[in-house]
Amino acid sequence: MREHEREAMTFADREVVPERRMHAKGSGAFGRFTVTHDISRYTKAALFDRIGNECETFVRFSTVAGKRGAADAERGIRGFAVRFYTSQGNWDLVGNNTPVFFHRDPLKFPDLSRAVKRDPRTNTRDPENSWGFWTNLPESLHQVTIIMSDRGIPKSYRHMHGFGSHTFSLVNATGERHWVKFHHRTRQGIQNLTDAEAAEIIGADRESHHRDLYEAIERGEFPKWTLYVQVMPEADARNYRFHPFDLTKVWRKADYPLIEVGKLELNRNPENYFADVEQAALTLANLVPGIGVPGVEPDNVGRWAEQPWYGDPGQVVGSVADHFDFREDDDYFQQPGDLFRLMDEEQRRQLFENTARAIKGARRETVERHIANCGQADPAYGAGVRKACEAIGAL
Repeated sequence: MREHEREAMTFADREVVPERRMHAKGSGAFGRFTVTHDISRYTKAALFDRIGNECETFVRFSTVAGKRGAADAERGIRGFAVRFYTSQGNWDLVGNNTPVFFHRDPLKFPDLSRAVKRDPRTNTRDPENSWGFWTNLPESLHQVTIIMSDRGIPKSYRHMHGFGSHTFSLVNATGERHWVKFHHRTRQGIQNLTDAEAAEIIGADRESHHRDLYEAIERGEFPKWTLYVQVMPEADARNYRFHPFDLTKVWRKADYPLIEVGKLELNRNPENYFADVEQAALTLANLVPGIGVPGVEPDNVGRWAEQPWYGDPGQVVGSVADHFDFREDDDYFQQPGDLFRLMDEEQRRQLFENTARAIKGARRETVERHIANCGQADPAYGAGVRKACEAIGAL
């Protein structure tokens, strides 16, 4: 085979890589982050050492459970991952458009992945697989309530918030640690789709979110978000009303108000989608001061030399180390109930009807279990879901 033919075949073989297990379908854009408020008292990261600092950024948005060919306007979580190209290296803030998640225990993630994917026997989505998993894991109700609400289908990537979701740490120049939650709040305003609106859009355009983002940037309508943090002193974590690392709960803003940090603007589309977006590999392991990097140290050339500035201060961990999934806290329903009680009549109607359509096809015992969980959050929540399920024959 001639050399150019060999190169052509090699390029074709490597042009497409296996899709991600989750977040397979994504869109991305480049932009700039600008610091607008001083948080240097909380962190020694060079990006935040003064107002006016800037850095280039890249954001990858994604649907979560669907394959590359899935429709953008399906109900579910959206990924929201930001890479900051800082003077100290890449900082990746990887999260979703919801502030909570389905479970507390990281070992449950492979189970969640299987539950929301296609059934191995039928090769179709099976409501029993996902709802059977969620209803037997009652802390998932908070996330399920958000997904089944009007916010379950964002109108576009531009019209949704983004969250780091997990609890992170900030360490300042004196070694003082604070716990932190990151919030990207859209400056375009929250806009969502009903099931009927989404179905109409999907029938005409399965790439609706991607197209909207690309065309808005091409028009010069650059999407913007404001970055905020909630900051908790390290000592508060011991006595807070629930475990501050519990990913199924939010910190109340009355306890820890939002503090503005900076502005994120996306203003440039990728030149090569495969190279810039598909091959992007954002990871929580990409952190600036406070986390070290791998390598061999010492060596003869000074590479990977130890840098104490990048180390976090030690923590008191006690005498017993074991798998930890917060089972001592069985308050699964307070926050989903609080969220439900914030909804107006129309939002509640959408929640009931969206839930009924989504759960239809699951076993009766699964539907009853979900109704019971909703009822523990608020009796009206359970009653509304039951009535909607009965109306369409889901129960």
